[in-house]
Amino acid sequence: QVQLVESGGGLVQAGGSLRLSCAASGRTFSGYAMGWFRQAPGKEREFVAGISWSGSITYYADSAKGRFTISRDNARKMVYLQMNSLKPEDTAVYYCAAGGLSASNVDYKIMDYWGKGTLVTVAS
Repeated sequence: QVQLVESGGGLVQAGGSLRLSCAASGRTFSGYAMGWFRQAPGKEREFVAGISWSGSITYYADSAKGRFTISRDNARKMVYLQMNSLKPEDTAVYYCAAGGLSASNVDYKIMDYWGKGTLVTVAS
């Protein structure tokens, strides 16, 4: 079992930055790939960024490349998403998830554990 709690969301102006954090609990955290997903109103949940269990491999949605950075600290059981150059279209609830994510499969349905999400609103 892995429990996940996101934090760091909020209201930011376009062009600004936010750092999302995901605190994990559970003995098997370090064995899971981790991902950030987001869901805007009326839209399906979509992949944003993923990181391997060791942290050595990261991958991003095209919309996030060059602007977002995912990282993890297995000793502290934390996952982070640094978001820069934010755009209004980044507005969504952002979820942290643990599961079988990989660069070749970023379908949210493959994830086993989810946090409750944190809202990011980017004002134009």
